[in-house]
Amino acid sequence: MINSLQQMPEQIADTLKCFDQVKDIAQKYYDFNNFLYLGRLYNFPVALEGALKLKEISYIHAEGYPAAEMKHGPIALVEERTPSVFVVPRGSIYPKVISNLEEIKARKGPVIAIACKGDDRVKQLADHVIEVPDVEEHLQPLVTSIPLQLLAYQIAVLRGCEVDRPRNLAKSVTVE
Repeated sequence: MINSLQQMPEQIADTLKCFDQVKDIAQKYYDFNNFLYLGRLYNFPVALEGALKLKEISYIHAEGYPAAEMKHGPIALVEERTPSVFVVPRGSIYPKVISNLEEIKARKGPVIAIACKGDDRVKQLADHVIEVPDVEEHLQPLVTSIPLQLLAYQIAVLRGCEVDRPRNLAKSVTVE
């Protein structure tokens, strides 16, 4: 585990190379008004954070869901103007997330996928793939969250939002 953690600065630097690709994807979707973010296991909280960041700085409606629960409501929202952002790196639940991704594609929903480098299966299914290094499953959020932060930032910039001063957000935490 220590060895894996020591490699993370290099893995994160490698992940940041996706910046130009994220800009191109943002250009395609910045005028859409609804996004779904889906992930499982360690990447479900990453999906939640990605949706939250998009809401906070671009004022777009975005919802994060556990991919396993998408049949219980979110799938009804899938349409050509509602992109689904899947966090789908390799791991123990990979086949299940692929199955969820296929369900979105079957309903003609655009898919932006955060996947491990060289994942040809995801490349076949998704409209856009942002590649991250293949790291241990419990460390995946350290690399999968980066493209989501960059995507929210780029979309907000393209929409003309003030990313450093989002409206209506508390600037400090108060304790009662």
